[in-house]
Amino acid sequence: MKLVDHTRESLIGYITAQCAAIVPDGRESEFRKAVDAHIDEALERMHVCINACAPWRPDQFNVLQSSQHCIFLYYLSNTIYRRSGDTAAGTRLFLMNKALNGIDLFYEIQMPEVFYIGHSVGIVLAKATYGNYLVLYQNSTVGRHKTDIPVIGDRVVLYPNTAVIGRSVIGSDSVLSQGTSAVNKTVPEGVIAFRSGGADLAFAPRPNDLLQEYFRL
Repeated sequence: MKLVDHTRESLIGYITAQCAAIVPDGRESEFRKAVDAHIDEALERMHVCINACAPWRPDQFNVLQSSQHCIFLYYLSNTIYRRSGDTAAGTRLFLMNKALNGIDLFYEIQMPEVFYIGHSVGIVLAKATYGNYLVLYQNSTVGRHKTDIPVIGDRVVLYPNTAVIGRSVIGSDSVLSQGTSAVNKTVPEGVIAFRSGGADLAFAPRPNDLLQEYFRL
């Protein structure tokens, strides 16, 4: 995969400089070692994601493309944590992502192999079951309630200002329309869910070609 305007080494330096500016605790040397040890796997995960996302040029990673940068910081933090158990580097990357991209996405959370972020600002993602080919927009929230954890199927779209909370189950190939909250609700497969004016959700068929806008399926 081509790194736009970067080499592997300059990308490591770039990420380390960001860390030093946002978390200025003098530990950038240890942080750089962790990044260097795991960046290749994180870049491969990023490569898979980029090649699956229709709006992005295949085989090219541009760290100045904010959504790509956001997803990469997550992949890097999660890879470091899974492979080494290093929570210090993971926490710094989590804080960097929060400061730079306005997203709350902890390194322990297992995101899918492929997901697309339209705009990252205000996204909050708790521990949940996330299906593959997930689309997220600004101010979308996935949150647990006590021991109740949401389950999100494959090829789900969460438009701006949506929420999936508690024991909600969002079926595959479904969409939450803008401003829709599913709190302890079940959304069937293949529908668009929207507010009906009361406590219940209303549903309509989802357009068959919707995901072509987001993914190379």
